[in-house]
Amino acid sequence: MVRFWGKEKDTGVSSAVEPGSPGAEGVPNADIIQRDIRALKVSAKWDPNLPREAVEAIDQAYQTGDLEKKAVLEHTLLEEDSPYPEVRAAVRNYDEEMPANTPRAWIIGMMWCTIGSGVNMLFSLRNPSIYLTPVVTLLLSYPFGVAWTYVMPTRQFKTFGKKWSLNSGPFNAKEHTIIVIMANASFGGTTAYSTDVLLAQEVFYGQKFGWGYQLLLTITCQMLGLGLAGLTRKWLVEPAAMIWPSNLIITTMFETIHTRKTPDALKSGSWTIGRYKYFLIVLVGIFVWEWFPLWIAPFLSAFTFVCWAAPNNVVVNQLFGGQTGLALIPITFDWTIITAFLTSPLIFPFHAIANTMIGVFVFTIVTCLGIHYTGAFYSEYLPMSTGGNFDNTGVRYNVSRILTPEYTLDPQLYREYSPIFLSTTFALAYGLSFATIIAVVVHTALYDGQEIWAKWKAARGEGADIHQRMMMKYKEAPWYWYAAAFVTMFALGLVTCLVWDTHLTWWAFIIALLISLFFYLPIGIIQATTNVQIGLNVITEFIIGYMQPGRPLAMMMFKMYGYITAYQGLYFTQDIKLAHYMKVPQRVTFWAQFVATLWSCIVQIAVFNWALGAIDGVCTHDQKDNYTCPNAGVFFTASIIWGVIGPKRIFGSEGVYSSLSWFFLVGLIAPILVYLAARKWPKSNLRYINMPIIFGGTAYIPPATPMTYATWGITGTIFNKFIKGRHRAWWTEYNFVTSAALDSGTIICLLLIFFALQLPNKVTSPQWWGGWGGGFQNNMDWNAGVQKVANGTFGPKTWK
Repeated sequence: MVRFWGKEKDTGVSSAVEPGSPGAEGVPNADIIQRDIRALKVSAKWDPNLPREAVEAIDQAYQTGDLEKKAVLEHTLLEEDSPYPEVRAAVRNYDEEMPANTPRAWIIGMMWCTIGSGVNMLFSLRNPSIYLTPVVTLLLSYPFGVAWTYVMPTRQFKTFGKKWSLNSGPFNAKEHTIIVIMANASFGGTTAYSTDVLLAQEVFYGQKFGWGYQLLLTITCQMLGLGLAGLTRKWLVEPAAMIWPSNLIITTMFETIHTRKTPDALKSGSWTIGRYKYFLIVLVGIFVWEWFPLWIAPFLSAFTFVCWAAPNNVVVNQLFGGQTGLALIPITFDWTIITAFLTSPLIFPFHAIANTMIGVFVFTIVTCLGIHYTGAFYSEYLPMSTGGNFDNTGVRYNVSRILTPEYTLDPQLYREYSPIFLSTTFALAYGLSFATIIAVVVHTALYDGQEIWAKWKAARGEGADIHQRMMMKYKEAPWYWYAAAFVTMFALGLVTCLVWDTHLTWWAFIIALLISLFFYLPIGIIQATTNVQIGLNVITEFIIGYMQPGRPLAMMMFKMYGYITAYQGLYFTQDIKLAHYMKVPQRVTFWAQFVATLWSCIVQIAVFNWALGAIDGVCTHDQKDNYTCPNAGVFFTASIIWGVIGPKRIFGSEGVYSSLSWFFLVGLIAPILVYLAARKWPKSNLRYINMPIIFGGTAYIPPATPMTYATWGITGTIFNKFIKGRHRAWWTEYNFVTSAALDSGTIICLLLIFFALQLPNKVTSPQWWGGWGGGFQNNMDWNAGVQKVANGTFGPKTWK
């Protein structure tokens, strides 16, 4: 037997199967093989991404005494290539000797960190906003890197005994990876979440603590998660089962850009187009097409012909509308609608798409229909699906009517005004969030508990796949680097909370971090295997609302530390896995993430303060250039609802939505029932049922729409079920390339429309029935029609 790892097609270390022959680790090879098969069996038991035939082969090999058969299986699944078809399609199974830690990578990376962080921060204050994404960095940094090769001198220098050069040769994929990782770390999540807190504090609450507070708040917000990312590598990065599907688009783009060749799998067939040429054709095609739904004919974005036929029929528009309705006939010709909030459906495994669509059907469609048309939660007076909050007259809730001058709740004003009401899908979204957060813990304990414990006890190389084995030749970033980063940020976080009057106590700060720590592995495993991230935003708001009621500032900071620590940390983990796939040394990755994140915090705070001081009338409703700070208003309102009114008045025993608390129990019981059924019928499709995704996959509704979810699900099913099943060779070579090209062409079109047409505010889109402001928007879908208009007020007669 031969291991194919190291250089492409090179013969590596022998994997002899004689029982007594010693392995590379000083352990008999027979024992190594048996150990690896045992590790495979544990991880494969409930692995939804591993092909069923592979699971069966692992079970048979584990039970047999045939060492040769076990060695063949180990070679096939661990040594030859990844056991996962998605990874095999997107990640090369060999490593090339090329420099990663070069001045070129650092200079170009830091340049894009500065540009991306600054641009995103500035335009986050504008309505409409536009954001640069790491995909833009990936595309535009390539010509910079290539030009660098021809422009910069190749002279070598020596510093502290180490040789280096400004030009280390051709721009390579590992340098490109470092640049993208730095971009992800600095503006992968658009802007630092802390800037929304700062805007709310300064614009609405009148709290201006200065640069020191701003920098510490932002640095701790963005960097606490780095420690968690590094300390959980054993569970979330090293195992082959943690595939992190969104990384596969990036690795495919690297392969496409840096290796331009006709796919081997298709050379014998009639389709011989190379990946790079195909990528450019699709990119140009979608770039040209998107001008129609985005600018010329936006009626193509949500093709709701039923609503156009009956524009004033409220029920028809609620059922078939694409804006505030359920979109029962989902048709769109706009890639931005399909990918809005969810990203490309082509990168999600089919089982994740199927579970999400089960949730859409059962809850967003069936349950919402039952709630809305029986009048539960006074829904006949409210829209079917919007993200706003309403009072008992059916208009947007005016939080200023219940506040004292100190921004605390005036109980008498609250009793005289109104309780809060939510649209049907929005109310249900809170219930589903309650179920999700319990289900993700129960599901992880049942399905992944054994493997988590096995990984805790296992040696680093045990059960390692080909990519982990290749990475082991590089020095590991020590765990104490990440621990030191976490402890440092923890100390700075305490300083931030206690030195300034934030209203967040030291013990509440610790509880917020414990929430992130507790849920990090469960939501990380879900995201790594399905590409679906479970958010902690609702549960953190819920807990602080009960724990420290009447403190809106404390609520904002508690939510930031409890939610964003895990959210940002998983960005770091995802990028560590990207470096793992691209064979970038861990130590280089650590410093790239650390430096880029720290620098982006400084850039964002500098732009933040410049904008508030230099832009006339910034954050006012009538600002002439539309720098109205839309996120600040939304964030302020949320702080009042959760921090001042509090969850007890909304979901407590006397609240309008008290019955939604039963979803906590549903989230506890449902995964257990599914698990027991899957154990009883192990060969059935029940093993693919994932209750956290069924509950939480629809978390973006609202503001996302059922139209987005339905078209996303249909598109994903076509590519990752039918095409993958019937045309595997085409899917292997072109699925991820197609997704990358569609995303790239669309974002280029969006940026061009924004910067060339919208930002100068001198060009208007075509004015006609199908254009913006045209007749296709004159219906009850776009106007959020309701069944009954309140004659006075609706809802309970009294409330506290």
